[in-house]
Amino acid sequence: MRKKIVAGNWKMNLNYEEGQKLTSEIVNMYKDENIKDVTVVLNPPFVHLFPVKKLIGNTPNLFLGSQNCSDKAAGAYTGETSASMLKSFGAEYVILGHSERREYFKESNELLTAKVRQALDNGLTPIFCCGEPLEIREAGTHEAYVKNQLTESLFGLSAEDFAKIVIAYEPIWAIGTGKTASSDQAQEMHKALREHLASKFGQEAANNTSILYGGSCNPGNAKEIFSKVDVDGGLIGGASLKSRDFMDIIKSF
Repeated sequence: MRKKIVAGNWKMNLNYEEGQKLTSEIVNMYKDENIKDVTVVLNPPFVHLFPVKKLIGNTPNLFLGSQNCSDKAAGAYTGETSASMLKSFGAEYVILGHSERREYFKESNELLTAKVRQALDNGLTPIFCCGEPLEIREAGTHEAYVKNQLTESLFGLSAEDFAKIVIAYEPIWAIGTGKTASSDQAQEMHKALREHLASKFGQEAANNTSILYGGSCNPGNAKEIFSKVDVDGGLIGGASLKSRDFMDIIKSF
């Protein structure tokens, strides 16, 4: 049975005090409101990793993740952070291939293949992002476009390694554009991606893969989106910066 997962992506937000306050609120709410059967991952900027991990402690089903990692194991790469460093700070997950990394930093499918390998080799669970921009959606080629992202970055993995991957589908055209993706559109894409994964790794493996929705999910629409059969949770951006909103999304299953 695949995991229900809600991952909060803080992006480049919050100073030290704000990050500590938010994390403390989430940890306390998570415990007080008796959340069960939902894996929650907090993905702060690198500088927050250690203090956030201290606050999370050993809270069951509450994990630390990173927003990125290097494709290199170590060396003279100023400004980079390796997967082994993240693991040593207590991270368990890492977001890879986020639409902002692809767009702003020109990360290619080939580069992401190397990052996935680094993450897996160091015991991190990749949350592998895929998704299409507006022009691709409007052209009607969105399924082929997103399937290709999976093919080029993940289809070289062994079945054993693929079983460690979490997928996050981001309809880029529905993030910060004023446009919205319906729950039916989310389900349509999640179903198509699961079928594509099954074509390579088999139906059982595809059925066991958690596929998260990453398109402006909030407390108002999370319940409907999460009710869809192929949607297993969310990769949450802005709403993860507000503890009450984030908890309400977690409780939307």
